Amino acid sequence: MLLELRVENYAVIDNVAVEFASGLNLLTGETGAGKSILIDALALLLGDKASSDAVRHGTEKATVSAVFEVGAPAIDAVLEENGIDAEDRQIILRREIAAGGKGRVFINNQPATVTVLKQLAPHLAVIHAQNEAVLAFDPGSRLSLLDTFAASDDSPVASAFDKWNGIRHRIADLERDETDRLKLLDLWNFQRKEIADARLQPDEDTKLESEKRVLSNAERVRTAAMSAYDALYESNNSAAASIRVATRHIEDLLRFDEQFRDAVPELESARITIEDIGARLRDYGEEIEASPERLAEVEDRLAMLDRLKRKYGPTLDDAVALGTELERKLNEMENKDEVLRTLRQELAAAAEQYLKAARALSRQRYDAARKLEKLVESEINELAMKARFKVEVGGTDEEGNWTSRGFDHVQYLISANPGEPLGPVDEIASGGELSRVMLALKTSIEAGNAKRGGKNGSGAPSSLPSVGKRVGSKGESSQRTLVFDEIDAGIGGRAAEAVGKKLKQLSRTKQVLCITHLPQIASFADQHYLIEKKEASGRTKTSVRALDHEERTKEIARMVSGAKLTETSLKHAEQMIKANR
Repeated sequence: MLLELRVENYAVIDNVAVEFASGLNLLTGETGAGKSILIDALALLLGDKASSDAVRHGTEKATVSAVFEVGAPAIDAVLEENGIDAEDRQIILRREIAAGGKGRVFINNQPATVTVLKQLAPHLAVIHAQNEAVLAFDPGSRLSLLDTFAASDDSPVASAFDKWNGIRHRIADLERDETDRLKLLDLWNFQRKEIADARLQPDEDTKLESEKRVLSNAERVRTAAMSAYDALYESNNSAAASIRVATRHIEDLLRFDEQFRDAVPELESARITIEDIGARLRDYGEEIEASPERLAEVEDRLAMLDRLKRKYGPTLDDAVALGTELERKLNEMENKDEVLRTLRQELAAAAEQYLKAARALSRQRYDAARKLEKLVESEINELAMKARFKVEVGGTDEEGNWTSRGFDHVQYLISANPGEPLGPVDEIASGGELSRVMLALKTSIEAGNAKRGGKNGSGAPSSLPSVGKRVGSKGESSQRTLVFDEIDAGIGGRAAEAVGKKLKQLSRTKQVLCITHLPQIASFADQHYLIEKKEASGRTKTSVRALDHEERTKEIARMVSGAKLTETSLKHAEQMIKANR
């Protein structure tokens, strides 16, 4: 649960701190007041991409921080994996964005990375954006929504597809027509010979760069080494000589007082160490010679290595690996017929493995589709619609349909009016109907998550697809905060009241944050926050404050009647709040 969100110097926000509570948290305000900016700031803490353009003009950096109440073992696992200490029942996230473009991330006041934020994000919050209704009906996202509900794991399919596809490409390389094959052989032979002739050694470029620095500064290096040797051992006032003198004085002192007895062996050990270091410095310095010839050789070798890294790199290890791969490919070409027979056998086995995994996934999707369409239809009809809803899973297991996600394609069909035929949601639904279908889908998927305890069949938390402004990755927890950024777009009247009831229903088991322009929805709030934009000292500032009952009544009345409050609008607002309490 999100306990607190702090935003400093971000866009039009100067300094804002908001404390949230459980239940339904509603945020309202005039258009342009900065409501979505708060959601953007929260998205940054969930790993969203940062831009220095968002830093408030005239300031050096923007800072966004949040405190979440947590209890999921998965969060502790992510922290432990990344060497971050866990706090008791809380996690503190902070992200700084500098005006120059650089940024920093802290988790529990310890340095971290955006990657760790992305790993934590699914367990903390999920953001559903106002434009998500359209985006969520592209083919990939339609499939992801169904897979999320089914808690299906498509990694076996992806692995089998990659193996099959890799073998297929190897066969295609071997079966090229003769002209293309000869051209490819010439290229591979040239590349292999160039890499082999270079006789590359591990870390050779690093070692040569070090040698180049020494050769380029031979006199300074030799002087430094020999001067250090003199100071440690050779001169009359050297460290070794001073230790010997001190030792003799202490031995004389021991005739009268034994308390420094243990100092003698310690000094002797120090003297031996100093003499050893001195000897190493002397040997090193004596070997240093200015050699323009060797320096030229090193520079030529480094230039050649840089050329190879640009062509086959970016590192020498990459070039060496490519040489090994080219050797394998050339051997395959030379034994083409035998290799092809083996590869075709492997391809048949890989295809069988893929089909087995993809058909199992497809069966799981078909079963889940029947369950999901019943749940969603029930949810839609609770949102002031009389609609039929169907999840249609199509596609065949022919090779032309194979992908890393299986061979299925999914379509969401709806009939929004009795007697009308079913059609694709994204083609026939109005904007308001799209918003309600998306809310019904989210509610159904969250309900499925809750029944499974946020887990899929393998014990890993299930996830929603990454669409719209929703941020995060696999592994979402059923306890996370749900954020709706104007998902009520395009609706009003009785439909708005139905959406408010649905959000209220969701908030009984999860913390819900919602931005809305509709008084019907705002009247359901457990906590109501007003976002205002004001001008002070020639600058625009956004503020956020929690409303008490009287202020909340006035804000809902404003949403009903506009800027001018009337006795009628105030009474109407009071009745709405009372009815939906």
